[in-house]
Amino acid sequence: MNDSELIKLQTRCVSHEIRNHVSICEMYTEILRKNLDRDGYKNDSVENAIECIKKSLKIIGNSLIDLKAANNLSMQNCDFKNLVEEGVRLAEAYTAGKDIKITCLIKNSCIIFADTNKFLACMVNIIKNATEAIEIKGEINVIAEVKGSAAHLKISNNGKMISPEKQKEIFKEGFTTKNTGSGLGLHICKSNLEAQNAVLKLNKSTGKLTEFEIIFPVTK
Repeated sequence: MNDSELIKLQTRCVSHEIRNHVSICEMYTEILRKNLDRDGYKNDSVENAIECIKKSLKIIGNSLIDLKAANNLSMQNCDFKNLVEEGVRLAEAYTAGKDIKITCLIKNSCIIFADTNKFLACMVNIIKNATEAIEIKGEINVIAEVKGSAAHLKISNNGKMISPEKQKEIFKEGFTTKNTGSGLGLHICKSNLEAQNAVLKLNKSTGKLTEFEIIFPVTK
């Protein structure tokens, strides 16, 4: 067995094991919901947490499929506003226990043709990075706006600046600004969005503001 075949075998084995544990999480999420319904327990925060867990598990499952297929985009018409709101809701988990405020402003909406899971994974990754850039207290602003034939999503934070040298390398595979980073997150985000005819770019990073932008073509 050559190195390529060995890697493929290892990938299948790891994917299989992760999928098993994802299935367990999915099963217990449903059990939890059924027990809460049975007991008549109603709590918006708990309900939101369960929905976020379910969505995250779906994104993980989608990522596992990536290991098996070179092209597995699942494109569909999506409401831009709803997608952005869901991304913010998922990413809010990273602000738990931190003095970080996420503000979301959606100026207008449209329909975009996108892979929902990959779009959300990108949003969550950028917001997660923003929470890690804020050392003590800060703000993350998410602004969505449709201008002409493009839907623009800007995600900014007032955390630590990315140096000018690192800004040039930020989307390269394996490059990271974190001691424990893999250097894959932003590279994967950019690649996945480009496969959807979208753009991911770093608009600026100064001592006051770091801003990323996603630009999607409008479907209708």
